[in-house]
Amino acid sequence: MTSRLYVDVHIVQTVPPANLNRDDQGNPKEAIYGGVRRSRVSSQAWKRATRLHFDAQVPEPDRATRTKRMTAELVERIARNTDLDKEPATRIATALLAQLGLSAGKKAGETAYLLFYGNAQLEAVAELVTDRVSELAALDDTALSDTLKALPVAQKFTTGHPMGVALFGRMVANIPALNVDASVQVAHALSTHETQLEFDYFTAVDDENEKEETGAGMIGTIGFNSATLYRYATLGLEQLTANLGGDTTAALDAVGGFVDSFARSAPTGYQNAFAHRTRPSLVAVVIRQDQPVNLVSAFEEPVPTEAGIAAASARRLAEEHATACQMWGDTPIFAAASHTFTPSDPRTKDTIEALSRAFGEPVAFPDLITSLRARLASSMEEPA
Repeated sequence: MTSRLYVDVHIVQTVPPANLNRDDQGNPKEAIYGGVRRSRVSSQAWKRATRLHFDAQVPEPDRATRTKRMTAELVERIARNTDLDKEPATRIATALLAQLGLSAGKKAGETAYLLFYGNAQLEAVAELVTDRVSELAALDDTALSDTLKALPVAQKFTTGHPMGVALFGRMVANIPALNVDASVQVAHALSTHETQLEFDYFTAVDDENEKEETGAGMIGTIGFNSATLYRYATLGLEQLTANLGGDTTAALDAVGGFVDSFARSAPTGYQNAFAHRTRPSLVAVVIRQDQPVNLVSAFEEPVPTEAGIAAASARRLAEEHATACQMWGDTPIFAAASHTFTPSDPRTKDTIEALSRAFGEPVAFPDLITSLRARLASSMEEPA
């Protein structure tokens, strides 16, 4: 198996008026880049959108969840598996999870911070006591704690990771043994051009107002902007495979699922107000052996804010990729792209030619994922 393989995902996507990811003032997040103000969507926002989309595609037992309610979730599983009443089930669940050293939260059944784990992992912990609940429920707190210390609770959370945890990792600051290094990194999405913050002044009318009353029942404003975004993520196949216990087939499945979910997902901020869901104009994937390469430098000089921003952005991206490969003398072992630009539009001719030179002839998105998997499998010395 090739020791180091990185899958870079480059996306150009145009979003209409929207507020995908708000700041502390309720306005769309922004950043200064190349000396001008850009629209920004934080990596955390798009990672969560990707993670939720990814999990929705896999069977429930293979899903992962991030919550403070792990104790309450374990109580529910123990009670369901054994018909034990809630009170003794809570004592057993609390004693089981106490082995992990997790601090209790302010509310009963909660931990002090969010924990990311697999549904199957928590089910495996519940199964440790399924056949012994009557015996355990009869013990006092000290005897219960001493008895449960012999059970491999921590092991259930450090092995058998679902794909979600293997991809996005887990960070528990004061319990390093529970940490899982993420195999995916996601950049903050940035507009390829300068953007301006705008405000939607809205009113809501009370339908039950008497006719003699006038005016709105509510008045407010929502900040928004429109942007063509450059989105980037990279995946380390070696780390992903290690997180999945060396299961190369599962790793290949996870890569395909991640690329699909990263491309199709979107943060849901104010989605009812703006209906902002679009699909990318360009998705390009590159397999590298040296290091991940973010191509945001293609947009340090902002794309002019005129018609054809998406096509100009895609052309810039392709040219930056080709220039970087030539300058550094490296050739990725695979590069391919799926895009929506058509030869019938004379304004996109240069873009199509640049994309073909950089990433080869375009393919449909499902074929992009299929060919990516086949090339990775070949590089991993595994039959596709």
